[in-house]
Amino acid sequence: MIRLAIIGAAGRMGQALIRCSKRLPEFTLTAAVESDQCPLLGQDAGLAAGIGSLGLSFTADVAAAFRSAQAVIDFSFPSATAQHAARAAQSGRPLVIGTTGLDAEQTAAVHTAATKVAIVWAPNMSLGVNLLFALAGLAAKTLAGYDVEIVETHHRHKKDAPSGTALRLAEVIASERRQDLDAVANYGRKGLTGERPKDQIGIHSVRAGDVVGDHTVVL
Repeated sequence: MIRLAIIGAAGRMGQALIRCSKRLPEFTLTAAVESDQCPLLGQDAGLAAGIGSLGLSFTADVAAAFRSAQAVIDFSFPSATAQHAARAAQSGRPLVIGTTGLDAEQTAAVHTAATKVAIVWAPNMSLGVNLLFALAGLAAKTLAGYDVEIVETHHRHKKDAPSGTALRLAEVIASERRQDLDAVANYGRKGLTGERPKDQIGIHSVRAGDVVGDHTVVL
């Protein structure tokens, strides 16, 4: 039995993880962590996730969560995730990160922590999307002269743009073409932009309704 703590437990993914932990007998949930501003603090995490009482309340005590767990899953916010990665390294607790939108400094903090403790960090945990990463890279390398545009659509509540998945697609494609993504990325266009540069990678974000997540790579 693996003792598990979930950080960002009241969010969409957090509640989905709570439901999953209930279905998987090899896990027992020991902590459901949220920010100290969350209105659900003190409420039963199972009731909030729609699976009945777990006898476990949402808490803002990150330190206690790391002490209680053998492994931690983080779907919180970029600044918090960087701090949680450092805490994982200090405590020796393996960490799974699904948070996106980290800046360069926050990303570096995660990479530093990963030299001391096992960290799995992916912008998308779907097997299909990870296969898409590989296929997009192969297509971009094979069709070297083709223009590349990436379009992603998510629900109106998503806070970062472009999505982590779209950014990862762009990184994979740029890597296969031996390009510096920062030099070739174009995040949307407006006005008289001139002709499209040959090596440009366009990345565009749509936010509407309750779309879970659609990603399209156009070559």
